[in-house]
Amino acid sequence: MNYRSIFAPGLFAGRTVVVTGGGSGIGRCTAHELAALGACVVLVGRDEGKLEAVCQEIAQDDGEADWQACDIRQEAAVQQMVGAVVARHGRIDGLVNNAGGQYMTPLEKISAKGWEAVVNTNLTGGFLVARECYLQGMRAHGGAIVNIVADMWGSMPGMGHSGAARAGMVSFTETAALEWAASGVRVNAVAPGYIASSGMDHYPPEAGDMLRAMRTTVPAGRFGTEAEVSAAIVFLLGPAASFVSGSVLRVDGARPQARMGWPMRLPGAEAQGRDAVRPYDGFHRAVTPRVFADQETGKPA
Repeated sequence: MNYRSIFAPGLFAGRTVVVTGGGSGIGRCTAHELAALGACVVLVGRDEGKLEAVCQEIAQDDGEADWQACDIRQEAAVQQMVGAVVARHGRIDGLVNNAGGQYMTPLEKISAKGWEAVVNTNLTGGFLVARECYLQGMRAHGGAIVNIVADMWGSMPGMGHSGAARAGMVSFTETAALEWAASGVRVNAVAPGYIASSGMDHYPPEAGDMLRAMRTTVPAGRFGTEAEVSAAIVFLLGPAASFVSGSVLRVDGARPQARMGWPMRLPGAEAQGRDAVRPYDGFHRAVTPRVFADQETGKPA
């Protein structure tokens, strides 16, 4: 089996796209889809083993992929990484600024060190990678950047450090879209909601019941898939979005619209089977998070 993308074959032929956080989760899925559409994908992350494994998967699926180990929180390391990509591949046409991470804890228990670690990963690191891709490549020939943020509309209780960083990345997206437009560079963001991704495997076991119950707070009545986020990213990188810049595309099943006083009417089986809301499972190598693996279907509920 190969990636079942809805986009035209060869859409990114001859293009080089950098995907940070490409060793797992949404980054891994997006890298597979871009490679399936003809891109040369450069995976960036700190875990060399994960990057190599995804590159091998893409090669097995007849795609082209490379990798560069980098701690995106370190300015010199980012400058060197981007320079190496340009030297090896000639140019960078697209960037998926996906690397990130956080942990669950209330604000009063977050130390300065913990706050800085999350902000540096989710905001400063993304800025550094985008800036260097612009300076070392896109300023001369244009390109497209997609920053991955989060469903932080109205706050992120329990993960306030991440919410602050993601909100900052939205503002950065809007500013970069304006400042870099004259160079033919588009900058947008994708905000995933509750997505059944391998990132859930990093939460503590005691969070399992909460994670499984989260779908009842989503008007669509389910978790999203990695492929549904990847499709949004690919659209924003591609030519059909050539007049879209400075925007945030939410992929969240209308979760931020849930309100007290309005009864939550989750879709029944009949509605869930309709094309307009049926889960899109384009990623042929998707793995169900462990927190859902013991459910009857083995699929995100």
